[in-house]
Amino acid sequence: MVAGFSLRFGQSHSQPEGCATKSSLSKAFTREDDLPETPVVARRASSLPPGTQNLMTPDGAQRLREEFARLQSARELLLAVKGDPDKPQKLAAIEQRAVLLHDCLRTASVVQPPATPDGRVRFGAVVTVRESAGTEARHRIVGVDEVDFDRGWVSWRSPIAKALLNASVGQRVRVKLPGGEGELEILAVAYE
Repeated sequence: MVAGFSLRFGQSHSQPEGCATKSSLSKAFTREDDLPETPVVARRASSLPPGTQNLMTPDGAQRLREEFARLQSARELLLAVKGDPDKPQKLAAIEQRAVLLHDCLRTASVVQPPATPDGRVRFGAVVTVRESAGTEARHRIVGVDEVDFDRGWVSWRSPIAKALLNASVGQRVRVKLPGGEGELEILAVAYE
């Protein structure tokens, strides 16, 4: 039980991602009444290599805690609903996300920003860079569970973050990207 959430997903936590205890048959070979009441949910395997810390920014951890609390409330409201034929599937989806969030938070190592920033790129930094073509871009270096490409938030394990980490304002770094190798000039480093 995870803070009010049952862990009844039809599979053991030790099974590899995508494995289920029920045999996987094509829909064509099943009758509707043979289907389980709740879907069998595969859990995400960590994207981090074994033994690697799950770094997270303080505000990232707070956002995940708030989402977890919202899921608890949504689950309680849904449990009170009568007559919803989709209730088992909705509960399963809520529980799946809740277990994922619980695992993320349980393994998180929250990294505080430096007390006195020194112009060096550290975990959690918002880095303004000038790309080879002369365009400016901003990247925030965050944990693997916080990545948001639309906001420019990149994982500390990504090639761009690896190139920027520990570099200083004014320094040029080489970065290998899928489109080829490029150079970035660090213009500013800030912490939110």
